Amino acid sequence: MTDKNYILTIAGHDPSSGAGLTSDIKTFEAHGLYGLSVCTAITVQNDTTFKSCKWIDLELILDQINILFDRFTIPVVKIGIIENWEVLYKLTQFLKEKNTDIKIILDPVLTTSSGFNFHDSNTDSLFEKALENCYLITPNYIEIEKLYPSKSIIETIEFISSKTNLYLKGGHRTDKKGLDVLYYNKIVQVNIEPENLTVFPKHGSGCVLSSSIASNIALELPLEDACRLSKRYIEHFLSTNKTLLGTHQTQNHAST
Repeated sequence: MTDKNYILTIAGHDPSSGAGLTSDIKTFEAHGLYGLSVCTAITVQNDTTFKSCKWIDLELILDQINILFDRFTIPVVKIGIIENWEVLYKLTQFLKEKNTDIKIILDPVLTTSSGFNFHDSNTDSLFEKALENCYLITPNYIEIEKLYPSKSIIETIEFISSKTNLYLKGGHRTDKKGLDVLYYNKIVQVNIEPENLTVFPKHGSGCVLSSSIASNIALELPLEDACRLSKRYIEHFLSTNKTLLGTHQTQNHAST
């Protein structure tokens, strides 16, 4: 099975396909990749309402991962919603055992836009150990505040950046709305400015951005280039229509 470039998402199932597994798969395909998927949760939701979440047992999640690695070469994985930090740590450890060079992109989804809390966001040593297994973490401003509520945002950025690369999504920031910032190699900070586009809120936009970055990393683009291209991708996604469900457009990196 070497005729395709494979990438894996480990996330929840959203019946509306605006977020989660199916949204990730659409994003992967738009970047020319073949998306594989492992389900962590079954949710009851649409683009405006979230009712409930049923978590998948860790053993079953690991079985799903195992059979995929038996068949496919997977260089990059994106992780979305997980039940708790212990599950996250065990997942990252297992992935590293399957492929020591795998690049894990963690999108730490803590709540839905409608206010549903997936799990207790209080971090612990297992979360920090999981971070060390990750290549990149992609929180928004709400999420980074909840990860370490006793720290300032600057302190949290410095702490996370000491363990892994950080892409801070700026859609929820109160100043300079839409300004994203990439922190990598522990010392480099790159501001990624928004383009002057007319954009509309979209269900699952955070999933899409993180999946786009994961896709560009799987395409072996340098991290800074991968993030800049993904910023443009999500902005075009947000501008496709006025509904809460966006449209994915095929990427052509040859022209960038």
